[in-house]
Amino acid sequence: MQQEALCLTLKSNTIDLNQDYFLLTSNATDRMDTSNFFSFHIFNGDFYFHFFLRFVINIVSIFIITRLIYFHFRRKREYLFTFFVLNLLVFLVCFLLQSSELSIGFAFGIFAIFSILRYRTITVPIKEMTYVFISIAIALINSLISDHNTYLFMGVINLIVIVGIFILEKGFVKNESQKEVVYEKIDLIKPSNHHLLIQDLKERTGLNIHRFDIIRIDFLRDVARIRVYYFDKFHTDDQDISR
Repeated sequence: MQQEALCLTLKSNTIDLNQDYFLLTSNATDRMDTSNFFSFHIFNGDFYFHFFLRFVINIVSIFIITRLIYFHFRRKREYLFTFFVLNLLVFLVCFLLQSSELSIGFAFGIFAIFSILRYRTITVPIKEMTYVFISIAIALINSLISDHNTYLFMGVINLIVIVGIFILEKGFVKNESQKEVVYEKIDLIKPSNHHLLIQDLKERTGLNIHRFDIIRIDFLRDVARIRVYYFDKFHTDDQDISR
C-alpha cells in the first residue's frame, strides 16, 4: 500500500510538472509576435502612419516659409539649405525622443542649444537668425504634439505661422537693407549738413536712403566710413560702396 501511494504521488507530481511546463511554453509562445525580432518592432503601421503624416505637414510648412516667402523677399539662396536641414534634423530628433517617451524637457534643451548657435565665418543678419528660430519652432511643433487626434489643430498652427510671416514681410514691415560707404566729402558729416549728406548719397548711389550711421572718421585721409539704410524690394546686405 505504501508503494502504491508513493507511485501515485510521483505520478501526480510528474503531471503537475508537465502542466507547469506546458503553461510556461504556451505563455512564451503567446508573447511572441511575428512582427517582433529580438524585441524590436519590424513593422508598426500606426507608428509609420503618424510619422509620415507629421513629416509631410512639417516639410510643406518649411517649404512655404523658406522657399515661397523668405526667398521671395530676401533672395538669399545660400540660407535655404541651412533652414531645410536644420528643420529636418530637429524634427527627426524630437519625434524619436517623443516616440521613445523621453523627457520633453530634454527635447526643448535642443531648442536652447540651437538657439545659441552662431556662425563663426560670417555675421548672420538678424532676420536670417529669426528664420533659423522659425525653422526650429516649426519642427518642434510638428514633432512634439502628443495627441494624434489633433492634426487639424497642428495644421491650423502651421497656417497661422505662415500667414503671420507673410503679412509681416509683405505689408507691415518694409525690407530695410544696408550698405557701408567710404565717403570722401568729410565736411558733410557735420550734424547741420546731414540732410545734404543724405541727398548726395541718394544721387550718387541711386538708393532710397532714409538714414545713416557714421562708423569711422579718418581725418588724415579725409574720408569717413558710413553705413546707409534704405528700403529695397529685395533685401541685399553687407556690400561696400566706395566713393
